[in-house]
Amino acid sequence: MLKLIISGCNGYMGRVTAAIAQGDPEVSIVAGFDVITEARDGFPVYSDPMEFIGKADVVVDFSAPAALRGLIDFGLATGAPLVLCTTGYSDEDTEIIENAAKRIAIFKSANMSIGINLLADLLRRACAVLGDAYDVEIVERHHRRKVDAPSGTALMLADAAASALPYEPVHVYDRQGRRQAREVREIGISSVRGGTIVGQHDVIFAGLDEVIELRHTAASRDVFAVGALRAAKYLAGVGSPGSYSMEDLMGE
Repeated sequence: MLKLIISGCNGYMGRVTAAIAQGDPEVSIVAGFDVITEARDGFPVYSDPMEFIGKADVVVDFSAPAALRGLIDFGLATGAPLVLCTTGYSDEDTEIIENAAKRIAIFKSANMSIGINLLADLLRRACAVLGDAYDVEIVERHHRRKVDAPSGTALMLADAAASALPYEPVHVYDRQGRRQAREVREIGISSVRGGTIVGQHDVIFAGLDEVIELRHTAASRDVFAVGALRAAKYLAGVGSPGSYSMEDLMGE
């Protein structure tokens, strides 16, 4: 049975992940990490990961970038693999993750949905075919409480497009005050915040006299928790340090 720790367990996504994990006969939640230490789901919760004494096969993190260093320290001290589902990491945070992945297994994705990662794959294929004949624009929509913009997923999709385009694209986040025509090398990224939108990402290919659109819509946050648990099971079975992603999981 997989022994799981949920970081950010008392946040919304942490509670969703706990509920789904508790319904999985292959998973046992042994602890949670959170700044709020209320034990509401039947397992102990620690504000400092190093307070946990026990055995864990993997940690799934749905917290915030501020928790990263404590998780990395825990992973390096115990050898526990980390599934990082948090977005909004700085360049310094990313460097810390990459260095830690030389010693422990770390799975990182800006979006844990299988569907959104399939969209990224379709995006790469489309860009390879369409090349510079079509302008690429990304529009992401999320609920009013989301604090980072653009979303990590939108940036992930932009990176997927960039990897297949025949030029080095430039990300454009705001066209206000730009009195000039759109350049060929641009990837426009627009953010919408409002209501209770779980998440929607549109990729628009605008060409001469035709438009192609790819869209992913998340109807609930369950899809992210399900993907995170799939990643946890995958990572627990890897057994080797390194950086892993949804591409590795989907390749399996």
